[in-house]
Amino acid sequence: MSYTAELIAVGTELLLGNIANTDAQMLSQGLSALGINVYYHTVVGDNPQRLRDAVEIARKRADILITTGGLGPTCDDLTKQTLAQVFGLPLVFDEASAGYIREYFARLHPGRPMTENNLQQAMLPKGCTIFRNDWGTAPGCAFEAEGVRVIMLPGPPRECRAMFQHRVLPYLRELGDGTIVSRTLKLFGIGESAMEDKLRDRMNAMTNPTLAPYAKEGECELRITAKAPTQAEAEALIAPVEADLRGLFGDLIYGADVPDMETVVLRLMRERGLTLGCAESCTGGLIAKRFTDLPGASAVFRGGVVSYASEVKRDVLGVPQALLDQYGAVSPQVARAMAQGARRALGSDLAVATTGVAGPDPDDRGNPVGLVYVALAGEDACHVREVHLGQGREMVRRRAALHAMDLLRRQLTGCPL
Repeated sequence: MSYTAELIAVGTELLLGNIANTDAQMLSQGLSALGINVYYHTVVGDNPQRLRDAVEIARKRADILITTGGLGPTCDDLTKQTLAQVFGLPLVFDEASAGYIREYFARLHPGRPMTENNLQQAMLPKGCTIFRNDWGTAPGCAFEAEGVRVIMLPGPPRECRAMFQHRVLPYLRELGDGTIVSRTLKLFGIGESAMEDKLRDRMNAMTNPTLAPYAKEGECELRITAKAPTQAEAEALIAPVEADLRGLFGDLIYGADVPDMETVVLRLMRERGLTLGCAESCTGGLIAKRFTDLPGASAVFRGGVVSYASEVKRDVLGVPQALLDQYGAVSPQVARAMAQGARRALGSDLAVATTGVAGPDPDDRGNPVGLVYVALAGEDACHVREVHLGQGREMVRRRAALHAMDLLRRQLTGCPL
């Protein structure tokens, strides 16, 4: 059976824009990976009547309703009460949940008495499946009524994510009459429209597995999803589709089921025992940040120089003043010298460098916004890539960092630079 889901986020702070609804993004990604279609997102404030109205609409168009927020101890946390009323279920006190809440407070706030209103969180719909919350106080729950499955999760993103991964996913997997397996291929160097144009006939002809394209900033994803009685059979359905896509897109695919390109590069460099340095101008330390965000980066990353000023390019990286005078800071010649200087100064096997115009205006030599030179220096050679990354300061910086990662990935895998 194919299920459809609707997400209902509860919280006036979401409507006011005080916080972003990151729960919905995470849940949609997780449900999509299970093959559950999410057709609607709804956000409603802390108002029982408006929440009741939203649920009445949602129950008519979805098999699964997932709510986030409104499970806490305060007077405006009314999600359970409201949904129980809509589906005609009484709330009953769950002593086991109350015990977990007391233990959580004793562990988190030793010596401080717990206020009684926290036990409101242990009132749950009669007969529901209770999801213990090991990451907070409010338990989640699930029940089926009138042909609809209702799942309630806490709103704080840290709790919601953990509860979904460790409580809800096993619950949802038991609903199906088979196993759903997904594999996501990551691509860099092709736009969404060009990718979709190559795949349109394939996607329209496919039923199991299915193929879905996704656009990310500067890169794309292809998700293959198959359903079969067992995981091994689902993976067997995916394998020829993946092989076909790899043949079609070649080295534009940089990984499968990987979080990002820097993770791939870090793994490759660790396998080869290589070290990395960087010299950044327009990216302002973004490349260094993306690497050092990863566990284990210290085994590979030697350091970085944010050489924003020409004097730093000259005095720290050793870029000849004659190159700066003749070609300007935004030039392939200077990008090459920056990468070579970073490799020399930091004692790394490889070094990348970026110099360009992030905007909002062209530079003093008339170079347009979005023009970036990315260089990669190794022991024997240095390669420079010229890219035009459009408008928008942050977009230019992020895409330039991706191009630096791509040069490293290609160097490490023997792909054409």
